Amino acid sequence: MADRRRPSSRVGRRPATSRGEISDVGLELFESKGFDETSIDDIADAAGIARRTFFRYFPSKMAVPWGDFDSHLHVLRTLLDDLPSDVSLADGVMSAILDFNRFPDEERAVHRTRMRLILEVPALQAYSTLMYQGWRRVIAEYVARRLGASPDDLAPRTAGWIALGIAISAYEQWLTDENSDLAELLVTGSTPLYSGLP
Repeated sequence: MADRRRPSSRVGRRPATSRGEISDVGLELFESKGFDETSIDDIADAAGIARRTFFRYFPSKMAVPWGDFDSHLHVLRTLLDDLPSDVSLADGVMSAILDFNRFPDEERAVHRTRMRLILEVPALQAYSTLMYQGWRRVIAEYVARRLGASPDDLAPRTAGWIALGIAISAYEQWLTDENSDLAELLVTGSTPLYSGLP
């Protein structure tokens, strides 16, 4: 049976028509109402779409904070593929970390909201682990190509975990300090990538 409800939030708001737009609507609701208190129907209503349309873009509410993550992974993979062969392995991985985590200044506030949800909401932790796996895999594939190895070998797999650790620790620090610069934190946190632990 068709959903005949007319969401009140549709008035004056153009319906969201992309994964990114729906994600932004969801982030607003999560921030104002709380993640657990926000339903899929709430997001669909606020985005001006039907519930069934929501599921064309996201498999669950857990996926909303991640936005269009698959397309970002595609960009990351392309970025790594395009690196010159003479760049050092550490520099190649670091360039990927920096480029993947670059965003316009005007998106700073919404990105902080997104990352706070991903890193701090208990209900999201299991789903986030699955998303991290995809990100680590892209790094491992790049390292494996450079080493003539399999992405499932120890060195590429470890490189993926190191890169993820650098990114997550930088984000955790960034979220505790409103005035910190994420790129600087990523670079500072990359020391183990180059020289191991002191």
